[in-house]
Amino acid sequence: MRSPIACLVALGALIAPLAWSSPSRADASAWTFVGAGAVGWKQGKDDFVFDGALSLDVGVGTTPDAPVIVGGLMRATPILDSGIDLALLARVATRGFQAGQLGFALDAGGYRRFWGAGSTGVAGALTLGAPLGISLSFQGSYGTDDAMAFAAIAGIDLLRLTVYRQSLLPLWPNPLPAQQSRDVASR
Repeated sequence: MRSPIACLVALGALIAPLAWSSPSRADASAWTFVGAGAVGWKQGKDDFVFDGALSLDVGVGTTPDAPVIVGGLMRATPILDSGIDLALLARVATRGFQAGQLGFALDAGGYRRFWGAGSTGVAGALTLGAPLGISLSFQGSYGTDDAMAFAAIAGIDLLRLTVYRQSLLPLWPNPLPAQQSRDVASR
């Protein structure tokens, strides 16, 4: 039979490595985009209609220190004079995109149209990111009832402008950046 003291020492030896750790960061990437542009859309056998559109994105992803950031976002696309399309998308973005420098993000997922005849289908986008969170997004969707839409949306990502910004630091310091390293471009 083992003594209780020997069992406690053995248990302590097993738990001790778990109590020792190096400093860690659990920062996540996030996106809050607002923009406006033009959309061409059709449903059923109708011809394409060109309207103004807005785009509102909110999402979260993996650490901004990684070379590639993976996450998800929800997109609302109000088509002026028609209705709103909602999409749930997966996003893959470059570190340059997230740091408010030059980069791009690819989005893919599903959407639902609640107006008109309604539609459910797939949606995707290629978003080009420039310094200060300025973005140009090329969006598309295809769904039931032969619904199609193509849009070009320009806007700004408010979080890439503020929290994640790594551009223009000598002129406009970022006091609490989300990235571990302030010099993201040199990695």
